[in-house]
Parts: sequence; C-alpha cells; structure tokens
Amino acid sequence: MANALYPKGKEKFGSALINLPSDTIKIALIDTGVYTYSSTDEFFSAASSAVIGTAATLASKTITNGVFDAADVTFTSVTGASVEALIIYKDTGSAATSPLIMYLDVAASGLPVTPNGNNIDVQFNASGIFAL
Repeated sequence: MANALYPKGKEKFGSALINLPSDTIKIALIDTGVYTYSSTDEFFSAASSAVIGTAATLASKTITNGVFDAADVTFTSVTGASVEALIIYKDTGSAATSPLIMYLDVAASGLPVTPNGNNIDVQFNASGIFAL
C-alpha cells in the first residue's frame, strides 16, 4: 500500500466538513495486522480497533501553497503490537463520526516499529504531510 488520502475525506474538504487549521486533527499508530486500508472507509471506527497507544493531536497546523503540515509528534511510553502505518483523522469525539483523512505507511520515519514502552517519534517530511 502507498500513502493515500481517503476519498470520503477529500469530499469533506470540498463541503467544508473538515477544516484542517481549526478542527481537532489527530494521528494514530496503526497495526496493519488488524486494519487494512480501504478506499471506501469513511470514519475512524473502521480502524479504531487497530490503534496502538493513544492517538495524538496534531499541533502547529498550517496550509501553505496547498500543502498541509503540522509539528512532528511524540507518542509516549507506547506498548502493544507492531505499528506499520499511521492514520490522520478529524476527531469529533466519536469514532463513528470522525472522518478519516489520510493513511500513511511509506515515507513516515521509523515504520515499522515494535513498541517496547519507549516513546515513538513521528517526523513528517520537511516539505509537508500532504498536498490538497
């Protein structure tokens, strides 16, 4: 699989149901032995059973020249199954209504990783996370 924007998430950009700068945007560590990307998935509930550790809120979000970026993320004291991917989503407070935005499994530093109780640092590409 390659990095991909979820089609239903892209639709929500066009109808203003996702506002990247002002909405709570989170990133989760994903075990691909439990979740497999599907372009038809719409909400975080499709992948929530595959989350390792606790999802982190993206900070310092920007959109410059159509490119979305945010500060690098540190997941603290992570334990559990192996992590092979990341999912970015808008957090509405309910997994059943939180739209999926992006699936990342390549070009993300440090993946795959087997948690051992230490921190997991996610460093985004210097040119941004994705282009709109």
